[in-house]
Amino acid sequence: MKVSVAMAKNKLPKLIRAAEGGEPVTICRRGTPVVDIVRTKAPTRGKRKLGTLRGQIQILDPSWWKPMTRDEADAFIEGRD
Repeated sequence: MKVSVAMAKNKLPKLIRAAEGGEPVTICRRGTPVVDIVRTKAPTRGKRKLGTLRGQIQILDPSWWKPMTRDEADAFIEGRD
């Protein structure tokens, strides 16, 4: 299948589906072929592995998520001057 750049912009999802089905798609600029869209042979990214950072992250302050007290907030603001 040969299509113009303008048609490719408007019909890209349809062209991708055609390429997935095994049909090579050629995009032409002013009648000259410039790009071929073809189905890849294999996925470029493997499956994700969960838990790969287990044991590598150290939490220094287990209460880091707690809100500041009024005194901590005042000291923070005073330190910004």
